[in-house]
Amino acid sequence: MTAVLDTLVAVRRTAMDLLARREHGRVELTRKLRQRGAPDELIDTALDRLTEEGLLSEARYLESFVSYRARSGYGPMRIREELGQRGLQRADVELALRESGIDWQEQLTDTWRRKFSGHLPVDARERAKQGRFLAYRGYSMEMINRLFSGRSTDD
Repeated sequence: MTAVLDTLVAVRRTAMDLLARREHGRVELTRKLRQRGAPDELIDTALDRLTEEGLLSEARYLESFVSYRARSGYGPMRIREELGQRGLQRADVELALRESGIDWQEQLTDTWRRKFSGHLPVDARERAKQGRFLAYRGYSMEMINRLFSGRSTDD
């Protein structure tokens, strides 16, 4: 049985249930509440209050999302794109990526080692295969070429 979201209390309770499971961005939470049948005016009021109380935080959501996706082997370009699709402001996303403290070159190397057992490509075909995989994961060609050439980030 689904709850009827026709009161502010019901919308708030549903939003808090969703936030209890994991962090959400405002846009994502709005979409989920809308799908459950809550009217926009109740959603806005409930989410404004949750934000004032510190229970809904875009900064916390960004930090959590960036950390989770980086641990899953995704690079900054892919994470930036995913967050943009979730309706987050580009400036906020850029700030979260900068402040994450993640060494993206090290993340790239770790992802590459896990996928390709640390074997550098021996020919153009293998280089293209590895490069495509890493680019799809969200790493820049500059970072990938640096990895393949054995240069450190200081070079």
